[in-house]
Amino acid sequence: MSLAAPRSYTRREVLALASKAVAASAIVSPAVSAAERKPSAPGGAMAGEANAIKVGLEILAKGGNAIDAAIAAAFAASVTSPSNCGVGGYGGHAVIALAGGRKITAIDFNTAAPASARPDMFPLDGRGNVAGNVNAFGWRAAGVPGVLAGLELALQRYGTRSLRDILTPAIELCESGRFFSAVEVLGDRPRPAPATASPDAPLPREQQRNRALARLLNTLATRNTTESFYRGDLAATVADAFQRNGGLVTRADLAAYAAREVAPLTVAWNGATLHSAPLTASGLLYLQAIHALKILDWPKLSVPERLHAKLEALRIAWADRARTWGDPEYVRVPVEGLLSAAHAAESAGKIAAALKARQPVPLQVGPSHGGGTINLCAVDGDGNLIAITLTHGNGWGARVFVPELGIVLGNGMSRFDPRPGFPNSPGPGKRPINNMCPAIVTRGGVPVLAVGGGGATRIPSGVCEVLLNFVGLGTSMRAAIAAPRLHTDGTLDVGVEEIGLRDYGPLLEKLGYKPARRGNANIGAVVFDPATRATDGLSRRGA
Repeated sequence: MSLAAPRSYTRREVLALASKAVAASAIVSPAVSAAERKPSAPGGAMAGEANAIKVGLEILAKGGNAIDAAIAAAFAASVTSPSNCGVGGYGGHAVIALAGGRKITAIDFNTAAPASARPDMFPLDGRGNVAGNVNAFGWRAAGVPGVLAGLELALQRYGTRSLRDILTPAIELCESGRFFSAVEVLGDRPRPAPATASPDAPLPREQQRNRALARLLNTLATRNTTESFYRGDLAATVADAFQRNGGLVTRADLAAYAAREVAPLTVAWNGATLHSAPLTASGLLYLQAIHALKILDWPKLSVPERLHAKLEALRIAWADRARTWGDPEYVRVPVEGLLSAAHAAESAGKIAAALKARQPVPLQVGPSHGGGTINLCAVDGDGNLIAITLTHGNGWGARVFVPELGIVLGNGMSRFDPRPGFPNSPGPGKRPINNMCPAIVTRGGVPVLAVGGGGATRIPSGVCEVLLNFVGLGTSMRAAIAAPRLHTDGTLDVGVEEIGLRDYGPLLEKLGYKPARRGNANIGAVVFDPATRATDGLSRRGA
């Protein structure tokens, strides 16, 4: 088996790729990392966190499928990227396509609020902010961790290896002591992680070894199941940590939790079908935007109009999200209406009027925040693909940990709207709306692309931009990844990558936006060519 190996592009190569995607200019961050393509090799490829994907590629080389590789990489990332994700992380979403498109499905392993959660559980101060940021930091910020349940469900249903085998590389990484222990970084109380919590400033080797996490992973491997984390002795340890520190999650909450398999949302365009993770993920957001741009015949607009139109399509979708989205198990969300031709036409009309007036659509949308997320994509030589995103919520999550198990807890409760009376307000058992939105693209029913991103509210914009280039403009995946990206969370503030600010800034200001230099999402993708069975893995950090 021949596997794609990562390399970095020179600035000249990047600009050449970007020019294929953007007719007006070749603006893109010079820091692009991608997997080297092996056009005739029927192997496999991955994209994502560098140390983790090494593990995934080893699984592929040993005959595992794409799902095996991605789950092994996710467990490895819990060790190699502990500020962004972990087995105590609040959750994630995956979209999986089986070879030939015989099945395309999604796994929702988002966190769930404890049974004691209430809409008014986070008191607001005079400025409308949560008093003491207790929804973001500390034990009340953590809900039921969903990562272990989600990884096991995906592996059980669509992998070929045992959990025991898949955990082995992560255990070896953990025992090697080359990566950070959350206990060493965070100490014994919730607080911002110190400046030393950086891979560029490593702690002494002995301090980095997270023996408690190694014991946990070994226990799960020996038992070959995560069951005891939710309904056993490990669950008792987690619940006890919550109770003695003023948290809300109980053994009953852990026992009630289950990851769930759900049907992806879809939109067809230009001979392709986009499949994305449904609520409580944010795939609906960019599918709404793309549907409206499809009606506008977006590829035929001038480059300035395309830029203006995609910002407005995303802004309208963000406004719909704030107004209507919540856990569909608990609130009625008009998903079919939001993806309907009628709603897309209404949005397209607003966008067309904004283009004519050369100004933004008047909307009232508050800014969003968050971070601490990674995405992994994998493809094998048979054409199985997966994009999986998992998160702590913010860097180091709730910034609390269970010392007996060596795990950081994510701050999933921060993803609820702390104001009572909204669709995304907290409630017992509810899952919060988040920004993760992995996707798969099929052509003729055959999967050809898996893509996703990390980077908080920047994720939907980043994935949308790549899909607009790949599906809408028909660029190669390499050009789609390399092309410049903008970010909006619905407000008039627009994040622009460093080089793009020089070229796009004046136009955006003239249109009424407030552009500023700001990083975009970290995007990763894998592609599969059904004719040649060639695979490729590509990624780029937002600059």
